[in-house]
Amino acid sequence: MDATGTPASQSFIQQEARHGARNYAPVPVVVDHAKDCLVWDVEGREYIDMMSAYSSVSHGHLHPRIVAAAHRQLEKVAVMSRAYYGTTLGPLLEKLSEVTGFERALPMNTGAEAVETAIKCARRWGHRIKGIPDGMQKILVARGNFHGRTSTIVGFSSEVEYRAGFGPFCDGFQHFDFGDMASVKAAATEHTCAVLIEPIQGEAGVIVPPAGFFQELREWCTRNDILLIDDEVQAGLGRTGKWFAFEHEGIRPDALILGKALGAGLLPVSAFCADERVMQVFVPNSHGSTFGGNALAAAVALEGLKVLQEEGLVEHCAEKGAYLFQRLREVQAQVAPLIRDVRGRGLWIGVDIEPSCTTARDLVERLAANGVLSKETHDTVIRFAPPLTITFDLMDRAVDIFHRVAREKHQELGLGTRAGSANGVKATV
Repeated sequence: MDATGTPASQSFIQQEARHGARNYAPVPVVVDHAKDCLVWDVEGREYIDMMSAYSSVSHGHLHPRIVAAAHRQLEKVAVMSRAYYGTTLGPLLEKLSEVTGFERALPMNTGAEAVETAIKCARRWGHRIKGIPDGMQKILVARGNFHGRTSTIVGFSSEVEYRAGFGPFCDGFQHFDFGDMASVKAAATEHTCAVLIEPIQGEAGVIVPPAGFFQELREWCTRNDILLIDDEVQAGLGRTGKWFAFEHEGIRPDALILGKALGAGLLPVSAFCADERVMQVFVPNSHGSTFGGNALAAAVALEGLKVLQEEGLVEHCAEKGAYLFQRLREVQAQVAPLIRDVRGRGLWIGVDIEPSCTTARDLVERLAANGVLSKETHDTVIRFAPPLTITFDLMDRAVDIFHRVAREKHQELGLGTRAGSANGVKATV
């Protein structure tokens, strides 16, 4: 309780409501501290984190190796800017080249900044290398995309809510239907310089593309001298059971955008990665960021990459993801028609709720009240994306709670009981 007798959680919630912009509608849980896959609120209640800050906490909260690396660097220097050389950025760039397979990386802070970097790179490449008249370059983007919140990026979103009242918007983007090559070809022109695309559309509801789409897209881009830019801000660094989601498709993009998990749960760190034939368009004074690649961020990101590699988190994710997928499909079978679909890859799974029954937000808040943290998207999908360090025991506990919450909702709606299971259903991994 605070001095007025108000519960601590309500006091903090009211403080944000009084003084903050209303651009978020948080689940009513006030987090006090966290460790690995567990979170505790200000009243001491324990929660299983099945969201991991949209993949930003893929390593688990406050991984001891990463915290130690941050402490070591904080005792030396944190920020000097790219006006000077340092001792941490070079090793990070070398490690990024090693794990991504790309020759060069350009560090930024947020995922949106890395996407903006990719857009600038694609346009300059289109003009200087491909020969498109400056100002005429076009980038193809998928409907249902989510690449960030800057004014340029929301300008090519297909979500009305993200765009309303924020115009005028930047020209130079043309839309196609995700997973549809005929739509891609119809959207292209002689001035198309790049395709910017997510390997899985997370914000749209964890939408997995049809088999073969990315292979055909890769071949088409190559034939037409068009850059294929893969936005793996959420999907990358092990989330789908491989280091990068494009590996599931057996392709290699021309450029890769990373973020979220690159900051290892401590700091915002992102990067735009490409080979020299693409990255050559950047020269001194053409692009930059005061905090991008700062000493502290580089030290943290480097240790985060080492942890993913040395502790086998990526490899274990595939097995854990298949298990979580199967268990959620079993819940789906028990509470039909409340759950319409379960889809995803690795530890990135969307549970699609039948909108005539309830909203995803209703179930998310019920889950939180019972000790499981998740997040809805588009009113109908609950995302389950725990840290890659999650144990089978914690997944079982979380799914059991979800099953109970869903069954209670099922009964409230008078849908009765449904026997059976989803045994034999294979995960999309």
